[in-house]
Amino acid sequence: MMGLPASSTGSVSPRHWAAVCTVLLAVAAILPGQQNGPPSEPKLTREQQEQFLLNAEITNSRGVSKGITGTWRVTLSDGNLTHDASVQTIDEYKARFESAMGSEINFKDSYKFNLAAYKLDGLLGLYMIPATAERKYRGSTASFTWWVDDVIMDELERTKRKITPPDLDNWNKQMYVVRMFDQLIYNVDRNLGNLLIDREWRIWMIDHSRAFRIHREIKEPKNLTRLERGVLARLKELNEQTVKAEMGRWLNGEEIKALLSRRNKIVAFYEKKGPEALYDFAFSPR
Repeated sequence: MMGLPASSTGSVSPRHWAAVCTVLLAVAAILPGQQNGPPSEPKLTREQQEQFLLNAEITNSRGVSKGITGTWRVTLSDGNLTHDASVQTIDEYKARFESAMGSEINFKDSYKFNLAAYKLDGLLGLYMIPATAERKYRGSTASFTWWVDDVIMDELERTKRKITPPDLDNWNKQMYVVRMFDQLIYNVDRNLGNLLIDREWRIWMIDHSRAFRIHREIKEPKNLTRLERGVLARLKELNEQTVKAEMGRWLNGEEIKALLSRRNKIVAFYEKKGPEALYDFAFSPR
């Protein structure tokens, strides 16, 4: 172990101790499993989290500074468990929308797409979107999304600080799936602040209110590189009947047809690339 600098008397000076402690705290903040957090909560399944989001009482709420979709952070309690949720009520349509990215025809920004994305995440066995449920908030129907535990940073902060993930192969295997998923749902608003990183270096995708466009082509084919073998198999199994049953409450017929058209092109892309583009990865609901 590297020796600590000593004072002229031979003991470690307070100033050097402070410097060492600062470095150790910085390292602990980015290493998996090294943070001290609040007392552990019971480990709920995704289904149990959904039920909590649906039924727990709202005890507090405040606005969220990040984002432009009017997100609220609410605290929920069922008497035994207290946990936060991200709430969006936005449900806007514009025939033409102008932004820094240009013009968009038939623009939609809707909480409904958060729910559709969550259901699709489950169908594909990704478990990269936190539990999401639909309920009323302040008189409007909304998406309630489980507030992700143990977040150490988002992808924007990681890139700014030039932090390398501790297991780069694991990280890349997650990111390949993120990029494919955004092409599948035609997400026009994937900013780096919407990719959260927890202390196990697991990536969480949040805020999909500007997705599921009716374009049938892939938005950015260059973002398709490699893909997890089981995810590709589940993509192939998707069909109109299943998508309607699971997501039809929040997607209309054109949005579903466009989703399946993009799915076909994504599957064809990976089939053409062959086995060398595929890998194995264990996705877990928790």
